[in-house]
Amino acid sequence: MSHDDILRAHGEALKLFGTRVHAVRDDQWDAPTPCTEWSVRDLVNHLTAEQLWVPRLVRDGATIAEVGSDFDGDRLGDDPAAVWDRAAVAAVAAFAAPGALDRTVQLSYGSSPADAYCAQMMADAVVHAWDLSRAIGAEEKLPGRLATAALREVEPYAAGLDGSGLFASPVEPPADADDQTRLLCLLGRRP
Repeated sequence: MSHDDILRAHGEALKLFGTRVHAVRDDQWDAPTPCTEWSVRDLVNHLTAEQLWVPRLVRDGATIAEVGSDFDGDRLGDDPAAVWDRAAVAAVAAFAAPGALDRTVQLSYGSSPADAYCAQMMADAVVHAWDLSRAIGAEEKLPGRLATAALREVEPYAAGLDGSGLFASPVEPPADADDQTRLLCLLGRRP
């Protein structure tokens, strides 16, 4: 994907996730999600913390060690949707800054091109938008363009994700599966 395509998909993925965050009712924050270890609040906190890392890594060139535990724990406070919104806006701005996607960032597994990091963050937001949708009873159908972009992003390294302990084992999709179903099955979800 071109840098413009990556930025557009990333922005759309964060907007999609944000619409789901704003749809969470007060009585749903402790509800379970398809991510078996996470409640709705845990899932939103995870995605929020991921966005908080972006300016530090991309704009500031910080290392994982330099950021340290700055974004550990609950980041959502009393107004999770507002905290999410601020984090998402800052992440989009950091990636969209002139030359940002041409930089190299330091991630937990080593150096990575910033454009690849942005694409990974897009795919993560797309999949977790589905997780959040399922958890709160919102529309689970993902925009086709985002499902396809996330699938194309994840396919090359999906085999290594199963062994990471962060994802469930892949599920065999139906023969006629669309890109959304293939993406979810690849990441151990049961659509």
